[in-house]
Amino acid sequence: MLKASGAAAGALGVGATAPATPATAADTPFAHPGLLHTRADLGRMAARVKAGAEPYTAGFAKLTANRHAQSGWRANPQAVVYRGSGSPENYRILYNDIHAAYQNALRYHVSGDGAHADTAVAILNAWSGKLTRLEGSADRFLAAGLYGYQFANAAELVREHPDFALGRAQELMSGVFHPLSDDFLRRHNNAVVTNYWPNWDLTAVACVLATGIFCDDRAVVERAVEYFKHGDGMGSVRHAIPVVHDDGLAEWVEAGRDQGHALLGVGLMGTVCEMAWNQGIDLYGYDDSRFLKGAQYVAKWCLGGDVPYTANTRRKGAIGGWSGSETASGVAVADPAMTRPIWAMIAHHYTRRRGLSATYVTRAAAKAAPEGGGGDYGPNSGGFDQLGFGTLAFTRGRADDVSAPPSPAASGDAGGGVRPQSGASASAGPAAGRDLAATGAEDVVGWAAAAGVTAVAGGLLLLRRRGGTE
Repeated sequence: MLKASGAAAGALGVGATAPATPATAADTPFAHPGLLHTRADLGRMAARVKAGAEPYTAGFAKLTANRHAQSGWRANPQAVVYRGSGSPENYRILYNDIHAAYQNALRYHVSGDGAHADTAVAILNAWSGKLTRLEGSADRFLAAGLYGYQFANAAELVREHPDFALGRAQELMSGVFHPLSDDFLRRHNNAVVTNYWPNWDLTAVACVLATGIFCDDRAVVERAVEYFKHGDGMGSVRHAIPVVHDDGLAEWVEAGRDQGHALLGVGLMGTVCEMAWNQGIDLYGYDDSRFLKGAQYVAKWCLGGDVPYTANTRRKGAIGGWSGSETASGVAVADPAMTRPIWAMIAHHYTRRRGLSATYVTRAAAKAAPEGGGGDYGPNSGGFDQLGFGTLAFTRGRADDVSAPPSPAASGDAGGGVRPQSGASASAGPAAGRDLAATGAEDVVGWAAAAGVTAVAGGLLLLRRRGGTE
């Protein structure tokens, strides 16, 4: 039995079970619901809360206490939403309403109270019936990416409701949110491709992927998957995580910027991986589980541990206009008290679905539990960048471990593959400064460490040294 206190980062390469590998079938219809939550996930949450099982009940209590999760919420739709510039700068109305829709929809699936489903439907229908465009500074791309993937996730939870205007919601995704996100991945606001830090790309990838799944557009899904793997911008996996060390940690390039944006990036990449997984596309395991190594790095750093950082210089500026460069020479200062609701989803995928050790990620998840959602992490936009409630939604016991997601439907090079990788490596891609415009803002011991949280109740993971491949 490997104890957390003795598990170095190199324990990343140990596991007890054969890795989960999602089945793929290019012609299989997309699974619905199939973004962050599947039908099986929703059933598990409801059953565990009804049975009074922890930590599900603690996670559900966190949800029901949030003011956004109340059936009395009333939408305030806008025809034009501005972020970064323009008047009125009203994007806060949009993200508050989307989180209210998501939280009410999730609460409905767990409790069965139809009033919450009706509230979610009313909010989403109001916005799809009025919103026509997103405007502002470069931050309009952040608005499209963040609120687009979130709107799709809320809508996916009520797509079968008889009063839900599904076609209109799909038109909103494909006609308002998706075009800005797709354009950003192609042209990066007419900037040099390394001008923007990884989270800009990742918001766009999340929106494009969510649009493709929600609207049953396989070509759009393939576009997001291809960018995740091979995109030119800093949000593709080898650019966001450019260096893998011998100890199994991989540098998250935005750690050279600041902690808040690094957490945002990890949360977004986890969101992309989870949505893809639920359609049979394994991005979690892509490139020898590179994302896990990057998440481990960020978790260790946020917990107060020392991590290496390789200086990175990136080009900035507008194409045909001003230009310059900036070097991130060291890891930024991290506050161990800062957290975001991003860790439970990542930890449970790797430790439960795949049987791998994820020491630092697991400790971060335990420390953050029970995870809340929008409204629990301050009133500003950064507190609404993730949908949250991972303790409720993603906690898994051994009985929940399955080798593949339900009803997968993948495409082309979807499997992602798990390739051996030895020694330190560095990509030839860009490293990680200032944007063209202001930006928006050990497993067993780790699980047991959270007071009142018994996520390890399903049984201890026996860990053994694994070979060079999963």
